[in-house]
Amino acid sequence: MLTMFTFLKKYRFAAYVALLLMLIELMVELLQPYIISKIIDDGIGQDNLSVVLKWGGFLIGCSFIAFVVGILSSFYASHVSQSFGFDLRERLYEKVQSFSFANFNRFPESSLITRLTNDVTQLQNTVFMGLRIMLRAPLLVIGSIVMAFIVHPKLAIWVAVVIPFLAVFLLWVLKKGESLFRSVQQQLDQVNSVMQQNLIGMRIVRVFVRMNHESRRFAGASGFLMDHTISALRLTEATMPIILLVMNASVMAVLWFGRIELDTKGASVGEVVAIVNYATRTTAALSIMSWIVVNFSRARASAQRIEEVILTDIDLTDTDESDKAVRLKEGGVSFDKVSFQYPESDRRILHQISFSAKPGETIAIMGATGSGKTSLIQLIPRLYDVQSGDVRVDGIDNRHLKLAQLRKQIGYVPQEIMLFTGTVQENIRWGKENATFEEVVEAAKLAQIHDTVMKLPEQYDTIVGQKGVNLSGGQKQRLTIARALVRKPVILLLDDSTSALDVQTEAALLEALKQMNCTTFLVTQKISSTISADSILLLDEGELLAQGKHERLIRESSLYQKIYESQFGKEGVSRA
Repeated sequence: MLTMFTFLKKYRFAAYVALLLMLIELMVELLQPYIISKIIDDGIGQDNLSVVLKWGGFLIGCSFIAFVVGILSSFYASHVSQSFGFDLRERLYEKVQSFSFANFNRFPESSLITRLTNDVTQLQNTVFMGLRIMLRAPLLVIGSIVMAFIVHPKLAIWVAVVIPFLAVFLLWVLKKGESLFRSVQQQLDQVNSVMQQNLIGMRIVRVFVRMNHESRRFAGASGFLMDHTISALRLTEATMPIILLVMNASVMAVLWFGRIELDTKGASVGEVVAIVNYATRTTAALSIMSWIVVNFSRARASAQRIEEVILTDIDLTDTDESDKAVRLKEGGVSFDKVSFQYPESDRRILHQISFSAKPGETIAIMGATGSGKTSLIQLIPRLYDVQSGDVRVDGIDNRHLKLAQLRKQIGYVPQEIMLFTGTVQENIRWGKENATFEEVVEAAKLAQIHDTVMKLPEQYDTIVGQKGVNLSGGQKQRLTIARALVRKPVILLLDDSTSALDVQTEAALLEALKQMNCTTFLVTQKISSTISADSILLLDEGELLAQGKHERLIRESSLYQKIYESQFGKEGVSRA
């Protein structure tokens, strides 16, 4: 929770104003039962109209003041809470943007969405409630007890005696409710996860006719959420009746002993009315406090979940040796005895990998699924750090380069295609924000997608649906390649990015890439992609089995021969 308070510092003036106005409103409200007792005893009891009018006018004036300061207090409280929510959500989003891939593995996407929306909103509402009600309710209880003792100490005891018991009870509810609502938020993550997976994979669900299965899966997650929510609400819903029972018993005691005091002339009617009024205000305040406890329990759970993200250590940052003045110029890459395994995993993905790629060369990377191809190229832009060995770019250890500078000069096309809702032009320009239209067209031509774009209804202004639903697989791949090429990168990383292209289009693309004069790493399973490569890296189980040109590997590597044979037949091997 302490981390959350740091976001309120810049709004402390507005918060102090809101609290001051709330205190004025509270003091005016506490005076009202006392004024009513004066009207009853000194005015109505004495049949003195002037006293009734005087105190009645004062009562109306107090009510008007409470009305005005209440509105102003709400205005300032709203300003603080909304600004707090905006800053917190922005800071949380910035933190998520700075996450490394390893950090992302700790938090599911659905959980991050819940924390950015539901949890922040919960804290935002709690801040408003804190400035308007959370402090006001306990102060109203204390103030009512104090005023009750001022009016008639003997009767006030029957109100005061139950407060310690109710205070302990509310603290217990707060502690118990926090764990219950944390469980509710976690279950909400699970419901969001099921919905997200279902909506993203809707086409697969339809094709495999798994609608009933997905409905049952959602019903199961939703049912668990309902059960956890009911458990939390059972506790909180029982709070109000207990408070009302205890406080109503207190009011009955005041009325009973008040009648006795009236008979013995130990109290006046106005004093009894005032004590009862303070007791009912205390009841209302305690009822509000029970609601506050529920919301505060949820807020504490949300705050802990947000703090988990904000206080997460980014495990991949610029080092002290990083020099922001260094720029990549040629794009030469070398691996020297590189070994790698994913964080929190015991399985080694790469073991003692060594090779060199000269500037401008094309390096094809082949191997079975799980052999470490994608992991290898992800080490170049430092999406992960190596456990041992060195990855050098232009002869410089990539850990000694500023992350932003390194990645700005690398074009990366991931295996999983990701397009954004917007126009074709906007999707290509996403790779370089200030790219001119001419640069966009040039990148599209190199990626062999220009002719296709010109046939679209609005050409480069055609809207691309979410994740490119209105494009074919090959079109989406070429569009993502154009997004990487518009950067004019020094190093280009293509992770199985030509799998959906026909042989002719792929050949034209690879020929066009030679015009880029960039070092290209091409992860592929297609021999047609490797034939023209300057060097081929053959991986198996995280080890580099062989490297060299196509002609050498077809002669010396049995694994490469098997791959070639599977695609071109045995006769193809003999001819090669």
